[in-house]
Amino acid sequence: QAQLVESGGGSVQAGGSLRLSCAASGYTSSNIYMAWFRRAPGKERKGVAAIDSDGITTYADSVKGRFTISQDNAKNTLYLQINSLKPEDTAMYYCAADFFDYGLTQQYNYWGQGTQVTVSS
Repeated sequence: QAQLVESGGGSVQAGGSLRLSCAASGYTSSNIYMAWFRRAPGKERKGVAAIDSDGITTYADSVKGRFTISQDNAKNTLYLQINSLKPEDTAMYYCAADFFDYGLTQQYNYWGQGTQVTVSS
């Protein structure tokens, strides 16, 4: 099993940047797939970025060019760099992981508790 703990959220003004982190533990396999999701107020949770075990990334069209997913395998940490923040980026951001490639779908079995990002105009 994997345990995931997100951090790095906060309240920022539009145009600012944040880097979210997700510390992963509880597993030994290096063949892990991870992703970031977000749930905006009143909306369904959606995938925004994913990274596979080879470091290949996938992004939702709505965040391409502003979001960057990366991982530090030595630290077992996943990151999401968010630039040029917009009020519509306001959401709870979740880290997800699994040992199969689920891309931006909701099929991941391991989820963190989330970190809140609030963007003011």
